Order: sequence, then C-alpha cells, then structure tokens
Amino acid sequence: MAKEKAQEINWLPDVEEHDYPAAESYLSIIYQEDKVVDMIARLRKARIVQFKAKDIFRASQLSLLGVSNSHVDKDRDKIRKGKSLSPLLLVRDEQHSKVVIADGYHRLCAIYDFNEDAFIQCKII
Repeated sequence: MAKEKAQEINWLPDVEEHDYPAAESYLSIIYQEDKVVDMIARLRKARIVQFKAKDIFRASQLSLLGVSNSHVDKDRDKIRKGKSLSPLLLVRDEQHSKVVIADGYHRLCAIYDFNEDAFIQCKII
C-alpha cells in the first residue's frame, strides 16, 4: 500500500478512559502489580506530548504490524474518515533502554502507514 502522506491525523484532547485498563493489563505481564498501579496513576496525571511515529518505533524496538492486521485496518479507516484517535500511553523502560507502548500500538502502526514523520500525541512516564 502506498503511503497516504496528505492525510491529517486528528486527536482526541485526552486518552480514552478504556485505554487505561488496557494499558494496565499489558503492563501487568511485564511488571509487578504495585509498580503497574503506580504507572497507571502517573500516566493519568501526565500531560500530552508528541513524538514522531518513526522515533517511537525506534525507541520501542518493535516491528511494524503488517497490512493484514484487523486492528490496524480499523485505525486506518478511522484516519481516512477524519475520526479522532486516542493518544498513546508510553512507559520509559530505562533498564532496557527502550519505550514500552502500554496502549496504542495498533494506532501507531496505522499512522506510520500514512506518514512515518507524523507527530503522535501521547502520554509518557
């Protein structure tokens, strides 16, 4: 699929409430419960910042999901229709020198497909 660079990415003013339990579920696989509770509390209070899509991928050390992923397809469709996306939730894992995408991996992949230089709204701790 060719990149659709002219497409503007719209953002919600804050993270959707259901993204926090999703982030908590994911982070609970990696970290101890008490640490996860603290992380979620800090993410809720964090301000919205932005980073380029390509930089988040580099920092996360994750691969781009393929074009056949249904969750990525749904987010691509939202972008095409001009619907606003929820900001990503990111955690700095300094011990492993990377960023953990606690919530928003599929959104990031969809945005990257349109424009790897797009600025991604997120909260990071």
